[in-house]
Amino acid sequence: MTPRLPALVGPHQCGPGQPLLVIAGPCVIETASLCLQIGETLAGLARRLPIQVIFKASFDKANRTSAGAFRGVGLDEGLAVLDTVRRATGLPVTTDIHLPEQAAPVGRVCDLLQIPAFLCRQTDLLLAAAATGRAVNVKKGQFLAPSDMKHPIAKLLAGGCQDICLCERGTFFGYGRLVNDFAGLVTMRSFGVPVIFDATHSVQQPASLGGATGGDRALVEPLARAAAAVGIDGVFFETHPDPDTSPSDGPNMVPLDRLEGVLERVLRIHEARRVGGETEAGPKA
Repeated sequence: MTPRLPALVGPHQCGPGQPLLVIAGPCVIETASLCLQIGETLAGLARRLPIQVIFKASFDKANRTSAGAFRGVGLDEGLAVLDTVRRATGLPVTTDIHLPEQAAPVGRVCDLLQIPAFLCRQTDLLLAAAATGRAVNVKKGQFLAPSDMKHPIAKLLAGGCQDICLCERGTFFGYGRLVNDFAGLVTMRSFGVPVIFDATHSVQQPASLGGATGGDRALVEPLARAAAAVGIDGVFFETHPDPDTSPSDGPNMVPLDRLEGVLERVLRIHEARRVGGETEAGPKA
C-alpha cells in the first residue's frame, strides 16, 4: 500500500499540479460567532483566489505552556461549532486530536484530522486517525529530522489511510527559538505525500513570554514565500480579526484583514514555480 497522490482531502485534491491548499482559521475556538466570521472571510478568499481552503480551529489546546491558560471549549461544543461553520460556509473543516478516543467523533464532522507535532510518533493516535477513513495531516515534531517522517507515514498506511499530508512547522534551535530547514520540504515531498508549510507556528518562540509562547508575525510572510519557492502543496495560517486579543498564539497569527494580500504574494511565487516546470513528485531523496 502506498500513499495516494494527490491526496483526497474532503472535496479537494492536494498535491503537485493541484491548486494550493490553504488551511486557515483561529488557533482555538473562542465562540461560534467568531469562527463564523473568520470562516465566511475565508470562503470569500476561496471564491476570489485560485486556492482550496479548509477551515481550522482547535477545540482543545492540550499543550499550553501554563496549566491556567485557556484551552478551548471542549470536544462536544467544539465539534458543534465546526459543523456549523462547515454548513454555513461550505468549507471543509479540520481540527487536531490528542487522544485516540477523540478520532472517531472528530472524523464524523471533520474532513481532515490533524496530528499535533508533539504527538506525531504516537502509534495509537495515528492508527485511530487512520481508522476514521478521513485524510490525516501530520505535523512534523520540532524534535525530528524530516527524514524521520517516513515512520508516521508507514503507521498510517498500516492503519489503512492513503490520504496523508505532512506539515512542516519548524525545528527547535536552542531554547525559545524555532528555525526552518527548507531542504526538509524536499525530503518530505520525496516520500510521495503532499507537504504543507505551517507559516505561523514556524515563527513561534516557545515559552518566551514566561507562562506563554511568543512569536513574531512579521516573519510569517517571508517564510511562506520561501517555502513556496522551494515547493509545497499547501500552506497553513492561523488568522484572527484581532490577534492580540486571542487567548492562544496571538503573537504569531496573521490579522484577518491582511491574509488576502499575503496569499496573493505567496501565490505569485507558487504559480511561477508551477509554470517553470516543477516535477510532479519533486526530487527523490
